[in-house]
Amino acid sequence: MTNTRFDPDTLRWTDTGLIPAIAQDHATGEVLMMAWMNRESLAETLRTGDVTYWSRSRGALWRKGATSGHLQKLVRLSVDCDRDTILMQVEQTGPACHTGRRSCFYTDVEAGAERITADPLPE
Repeated sequence: MTNTRFDPDTLRWTDTGLIPAIAQDHATGEVLMMAWMNRESLAETLRTGDVTYWSRSRGALWRKGATSGHLQKLVRLSVDCDRDTILMQVEQTGPACHTGRRSCFYTDVEAGAERITADPLPE
């Protein structure tokens, strides 16, 4: 195994300068959410350890939990083999989903029907 300096320019960014970023609970492996990062949000995440995304709707950086208090602290960042997706193992405070659920992935599709698998967390 070799170590080389991480160069964000080697990532495969979309035409709009974004890359999908998946947040996973570092302790349980549960997939919490997917959002987008740009070069600035990735640099901010690596610099501070506070996971920061790019909000496409607001056109601005979005530090996860800045207003809700449901912070994500970076534990480990990995890049997939195609270098077009980021996986972040995080320490999640409170729910990751804006619906109040632990994970954004709470709807299963089975036999052509949707089934909700989690209720919002109590406040």
